[in-house]
Amino acid sequence: MKSFLHSFHYAARGLALCLRERNFRIHLVISAYMYAFLAVPGWFTLTRGEWAMLVLTNMFVLAAEAFNTAIEAAVDVACPDIHPLAARAKDIAAGAVLLCCAGAVAVGAVLLWQPDAFRAVWQFVRDNLWVAAPFGLSLAGAVWFVFGAWRKK
Repeated sequence: MKSFLHSFHYAARGLALCLRERNFRIHLVISAYMYAFLAVPGWFTLTRGEWAMLVLTNMFVLAAEAFNTAIEAAVDVACPDIHPLAARAKDIAAGAVLLCCAGAVAVGAVLLWQPDAFRAVWQFVRDNLWVAAPFGLSLAGAVWFVFGAWRKK
């Protein structure tokens, strides 16, 4: 049982290490904004199956980014010098992340192409300009989280 609990500790440590990767943080921020907009009642309508598809798609992108990070670290340990096969392995892993991202964008476009919802969002923002300030602050925080929060000292 003790080793089972230790596995959760190692997994949490792995996720913390993923947070050090800028691209992982970019995916997290984009997902957070998407879910925030989707959570507002009356804007977008999604079935439970569509929600499941969005969540799974997001998790695939984050998992692909984590695998890419792991592959890059393993390649760096195995081949500290520049080698064409090492570069090839890293490029292929990055290409897999790109494929997952393209799939996520396609799923998002199919499920979220709801012109009435976009009109409702625009109408809300136009009628409530006060939301621009908190939204701007959240964007500033997101930019800091992605580009500045984890800067290596």
